[in-house]
Amino acid sequence: MSVDDPQRPSGWLKTLLRWHWISSAVSLIGLLAFAVTGVTLNHAAQIPAKPVVTRLQAEVPAPVRDALAAIPEGGELPGAVREWVQTQFPVHLAAARIDVSPDDITISLPRPGGDSWVSIDPVAGTAEYERTDRGWIAWFNDLHKGRNTGPAWTWFIDLFALACIVFAVTGLLLLQLHAARRPQTWPLVALGLLVPLVLVLAFVH
Repeated sequence: MSVDDPQRPSGWLKTLLRWHWISSAVSLIGLLAFAVTGVTLNHAAQIPAKPVVTRLQAEVPAPVRDALAAIPEGGELPGAVREWVQTQFPVHLAAARIDVSPDDITISLPRPGGDSWVSIDPVAGTAEYERTDRGWIAWFNDLHKGRNTGPAWTWFIDLFALACIVFAVTGLLLLQLHAARRPQTWPLVALGLLVPLVLVLAFVH
């Protein structure tokens, strides 16, 4: 039986230590970022933020107006219109929410830390773009919440949460292995459970 055999206590300890340090290394920066943004979210009302609003307007050219007029009720936005919008304004429509009606086309472009939209009036032949930027703290806060971040960031949060679970569980098992020589271990673990539990029961309604 080899030294690294997980059937032996030394093998278990080495395995736990290996998974513990790997999961801690993978989740370290994320844990720090989520802890900091937890504080900024908790005090969002006390952190001053002045939104910066950018507005642009444009005249819709005749070929684009013809393409708009040909859209059936509840139809999709034609490729020519999409191309013109992306050329005229600093937007990408791949993940946009588009509401098409005969007298108005609204393109919603929510994003972390702000939002933007494009409104097209097919009758008047005008288009308006507005972008609101609420600052880098709001951007990080929205990343923390996964708000308007897209599927790639959602997958990252899931994988990061899995790494944190591995980190916590292996840490708990390591505490169990060393608890006999450290009598403060379980009282401190119990304290970590009781403090938030008491606060929730006593002050959160």
